[in-house]
Amino acid sequence: MKVCEVCGKGSTSGNNVSHSMRHTKRTFEANIQKVDVEINGKKGKKNVCTRCLKTMKKENK
Repeated sequence: MKVCEVCGKGSTSGNNVSHSMRHTKRTFEANIQKVDVEINGKKGKKNVCTRCLKTMKKENK
C-alpha cells in the first residue's frame, strides 16, 4: 500500500468529473518514493512522500 512512513500520508478518494458533469469514484495516490534516508541516526530504505523528502532536504542544509 502506498503510505509515507514518515507522515502517514496515503491515498484519498474523490470523483472524476466529466465534461457532462457525471461523477465517478477515483483515488488520488500519494507521490511515494523509495529512498535511502537517515532518520534519528539510522540509515535505511523508506517509503517517503515527496513533501517529506523536500522537508528533510531543507533540514539537512
